[in-house]
Parts: sequence; C-alpha cells; structure tokens
Amino acid sequence: MKNVLKVENVCKNYGSFTALNNVSISVPEGSIFGLLGPNGAGKTSLIRIINQITLPDSGEIFLDGERLIPEHVHQIGYLPEERGLYKSMKVGEQVLYLAQLKGLSKSEAKTRLKYWFEKFDISDWWDKKIQELSKGMAQKVQFIVTVLHKPKLLIFDEPFSGFDPINANLIKDEILKLRDEGASIIFSTHRMESVEEMCEHIALINKSNKILDGKLSDIKNQFKENQFEIGLKSDTPDLLYNTITEKFKTEKSKNYNGANLGLRIQLPKNEDSTGLIKFLNNKAHITHFTEVIPSANDIFLKAVANNG
Repeated sequence: MKNVLKVENVCKNYGSFTALNNVSISVPEGSIFGLLGPNGAGKTSLIRIINQITLPDSGEIFLDGERLIPEHVHQIGYLPEERGLYKSMKVGEQVLYLAQLKGLSKSEAKTRLKYWFEKFDISDWWDKKIQELSKGMAQKVQFIVTVLHKPKLLIFDEPFSGFDPINANLIKDEILKLRDEGASIIFSTHRMESVEEMCEHIALINKSNKILDGKLSDIKNQFKENQFEIGLKSDTPDLLYNTITEKFKTEKSKNYNGANLGLRIQLPKNEDSTGLIKFLNNKAHITHFTEVIPSANDIFLKAVANNG
C-alpha cells in the first residue's frame, strides 16, 4: 500500500524538554490514521512539524514521496483543536481570503464555497461576523476552509469538539466521504469511540515516544487476553458456577438472551477454546460464546499504563 506521508526518526526538543523522540509513522493513502496519546504526549508537536509551523531538530518527512518543502502547504489541510478564525471579519470575506491563500482563484473559491455552504445549509451566514456565530457554527466554517482546496492530506485535531451529536455526526459522515473520495486523513482525538468507528490504522504516542503503531485490527489481536464471554442455561446455575470456577479463572458477567448464567472466562495464554467448549457442553446449554476483543479505549489505557 502506498503511503501519502512518511515521518522518519523525527526528534524535537524545547530546551531541556523532549517533545518527540525518534518518532516514525507512515500514513497509507486513502485511509484514516488515528494519531493518539495522552495530553502532552507529543501529538501536537508532530502535527505542527508536518504543517511546517515548526521544524524538527532531526529526522525527515516525505509527502507523496517527496521531501517536505514549503510549497506542499497547498496539499495539506489542517483543522487545529484551537480554532483560528478572525472574529471581527465577515464569514464570506474570510473564507475567500483563506481559500486564495491555499492557491484557489477567487472564482473557483466562490464556486466551491457555494457548494459547501448550501450543503451545510449556512448560506445566510455569509455576511455575519465570526463573533456572531456559536462555537459549533464557527467550527463548521473552519471545517469548510480546511477541505475546500481538496488537499492530498487532511489533519483533523479533535474535529468534534464543541459540536452537538447531530452536527458531530454530520462532520463524521463528511470525513468518511472525503476518505472514500481518496483523501488521506490524520485524525487526532481522545474520543476512542470515534477511533473505533473511523480509523483503519493508529499510532499511539506517550511521553514523546511512539509506543504502538499499525492496523487497528492487528493491534486488537495483539492485545487479546484469551477471554471469552459465555451465556449458559442450566437448572442449577449456582452449582454450575462453582463447578466452573474450580477449573477456570471465571467471573460473572451479564446474562444473555435465553441464559441464566453469564460468565467471562480467562484461559491460559496458549490454550484454545476447544476444551472449554467441550467441558461446558457436558454441563449446560451454551446460548452465547464469543471471544473478548479489546476496545481502542482498553488498548489506550493498557499501553499507556505499561509504558508508565
């Protein structure tokens, strides 16, 4: 798979503080890449370097196979967590100005802006000042400015911050649509449910170091703990529970449809579930049996704790 962005061995120090320590990531073309980490981990420093707001102390960055240069700014769209619109300017005046900074002609910018303003049903905002808009309304405007010039690489830093659920879902759908149309996206967020929904690949940075990197599905498999959620139907559920706990590491879980005993059973690391299924079949009717797959939130917490 072709990578639209490669960050190789990037280091960044601010005096005696190390913000990034030899960090490398690759963002596959046409994918949503989750850039994750606790507050202060180094994510924003890396995003600022990719946008050429600051320079790395060492390391290299390549965009679409070319070493990153100032002219690449037109191929990158960046929605920062801290929004940066001029509050006293009118919306229309501002978006036209910012679109032309990204290389669009005035006529092309007007055509594209008309499409997006109608799409978001905000055409009547054109002559309003930014300070007259709510935070969510202003974020819609900045989202449009970010994607308007159809960049190769989009970087969204907490794009749902300040949105109500309806508008957050609207923006999520637009991000997925941009991905489907070929855009490559770096998505930085603390909302792990959004990572589950949207990201194919992730990297996790903690204390300036990359501690996880890869396809989310592969990472989930790495973090599995050989646990199984099981529903059982038995005439003597309490007795059955005691029998099972003598043989397996077990805790009660939620009941499942048709079951009167719900369990979570932990098997030894190198043992498969065949023996467990055979044992349970001889004791009760199995109504539910599924392996526990860790969530992105579980992985985040465990990886950071292990790296502490």
